Amino acid sequence: MRYSLIFCCQVITLVVLSVGSHSVVAQSLIDTLDQKAAGEDFAFQGEYTGNIATDDGPLKLGLQVIAQGKGSFELKAYPGGLPGDGWGDEEIVTASGVLKDGEVVIVADEGTAVLSNGKATISNNDGVQVGILTRVVRKSSTLGKKPPQEATVLFDGSSADHFQNGKISEEGWLIQGTKTKLLMGSFQLHLEFLLPFKPEARGQGRGNSGCYMQSRYEVQVLDSFGLEGKNNECGGIYSIKAPDVNMCFPPLSWQTYDINFTAAKFDDAGKKSSNARMTVRHNGVLIHDDIELPKSTTASPLKEGPENGPLYLQDHGNQIRYRNIWVVPQAN
Repeated sequence: MRYSLIFCCQVITLVVLSVGSHSVVAQSLIDTLDQKAAGEDFAFQGEYTGNIATDDGPLKLGLQVIAQGKGSFELKAYPGGLPGDGWGDEEIVTASGVLKDGEVVIVADEGTAVLSNGKATISNNDGVQVGILTRVVRKSSTLGKKPPQEATVLFDGSSADHFQNGKISEEGWLIQGTKTKLLMGSFQLHLEFLLPFKPEARGQGRGNSGCYMQSRYEVQVLDSFGLEGKNNECGGIYSIKAPDVNMCFPPLSWQTYDINFTAAKFDDAGKKSSNARMTVRHNGVLIHDDIELPKSTTASPLKEGPENGPLYLQDHGNQIRYRNIWVVPQAN
């Protein structure tokens, strides 16, 4: 099975060495929130960026390397740069590689790509390097964002008193599976979340949670690094709309949601007169722009109605952590 990527006049063809599946849920042998416990594969997983030489000049290229467990990796190449940093819907090239003798090697018809020591070195068949990509650890532009004066701070690590049965980890992070005591209408929300490293898990078994506005409308929380970006993947408004771009960072990276939520309106008879709406930024990048929500999302704990509702952070059997959560009430 082969995939070709045309860089202007130069063609680099990646040979798939092994293929992983995103549709099968499997039990991960590694399931950790600690980088030190993540194992050797974690050092190669992540994002790489840089320029490669082409006949028409240098071309920026982004590479996502997704650990699949036991030394196997899925790789995705983005002409123009990484999602949110230059890539603009150009065709994505997908291939796979394996870890051997301390390197991940991808054999190509036109050369080789070798991942080692935080670099992805691409050479042609004559052994001439055409580019070196550097491993990068991106951070959200809203990471650590401070609440404005008018905000209600729901969680800052000091207490979980704003949450029903809220629990705090040893690190001072909020554990998934809780909802706020505060009932909200329309609001602006900021929260940060951490996804576990589960390289052998797939699909909905890989770092699953959910952030529900009013316990009715879910923005999915999931390790969707390198996936297609569907409505049931990270950033998706579950069962309603896929994100405009998949901005999911690799697991064990702190990520952010900044959400503007407008509650649905109901008349005196209890009939809905206008749908709820939502704008979402994932890691600082706009992924939903004032989207109308015609219904509550699948499996929401609270059905649509005129009353306010809590923020619900779903427990789906995976260890997810949250921090720096605050809201600013908005006029309905």
